[in-house]
Amino acid sequence: MWANNHNCSDTNYFILNGIPSLEDFNFWMGFPLISMYVIAVIGNTSILYIIRVDQELHEPMYIFLSMLSMIDLLLATTTMPKMLEIFLMDDKEITFDLCLTQMFFIHFLSALESGILVAMAVDRYVAICHPLRYSSILTSTKICKIFAMILVRGALVMIPIPLIIKRLPLWKNNHLTHSYCLHPELMNLACGDIKVNIIYGLFVILSVMGIDSLFIFFSYMLIIKTVLGLGEDASMKAFSTCASHICAVLVYYIPLIGLSVVHRFKSNTMPNLPILFGNVYLLLPPVINPLIYGIKTKQIRQRLKKLYGKIIHQRKNFRNI
Repeated sequence: MWANNHNCSDTNYFILNGIPSLEDFNFWMGFPLISMYVIAVIGNTSILYIIRVDQELHEPMYIFLSMLSMIDLLLATTTMPKMLEIFLMDDKEITFDLCLTQMFFIHFLSALESGILVAMAVDRYVAICHPLRYSSILTSTKICKIFAMILVRGALVMIPIPLIIKRLPLWKNNHLTHSYCLHPELMNLACGDIKVNIIYGLFVILSVMGIDSLFIFFSYMLIIKTVLGLGEDASMKAFSTCASHICAVLVYYIPLIGLSVVHRFKSNTMPNLPILFGNVYLLLPPVINPLIYGIKTKQIRQRLKKLYGKIIHQRKNFRNI
């Protein structure tokens, strides 16, 4: 059936895209991307360094935050370097195997981020609803087990994705609309029956992000129920400890839901909408999360000021020599 379709052909590479209709500005748009990548790297590595060297921050909340920062750092490194090649050097080609590898890591790391956000919601639930049992419930051993479960789940769910793409031998064309490789777009370019891809894609969304979002929702319902029974000052303090996590959840899930919807219900009147949601979904969390936690979390904010104050002071002393 595929062989009889003259519009289908084999390919060993794909063409990635910048932003359609703005190709003439691609070079200049590369510089904001560089800035975002630098912010993501500096912000997340700073949080990782501070949590590692400060013994007072070796608590479940900050351990989960360090996991989130590591995942964001890897996600930024998986996507942004190739995007910079596209915008700054007009190098849009990516080999078929490298595209599948990038696609796997984007979806895998996204699943890990979703899982860590659930773990952080559970951490906030235990801290607020069971404060006296906090240290006994979230022990180091249990945290390691939680992270191991998140890793295993992500790997088991995401490994089949490149395999079910690779089984499709022919393609309508090899031009992608995004600056990176995603399963929904690749499957829509394939010739032949993609029912398996559609069903498995929906299964991944529902079994990972769908279930995770429900866990987060119910965790906060229990938190709200407990907080409403506290005094006004205690309620405000409890909510303030959740503010950073709520922001991180919104930054992750709103673009993800938007991207999933626009890929399945495309509109000819707004062809650039999937590109917008895709860029926000992948680029925003690694950049915004360290800023959120750096500003909203008092302990992190104080240590960041101390760290960069020391660096600035050392530079001034070096210049005066």
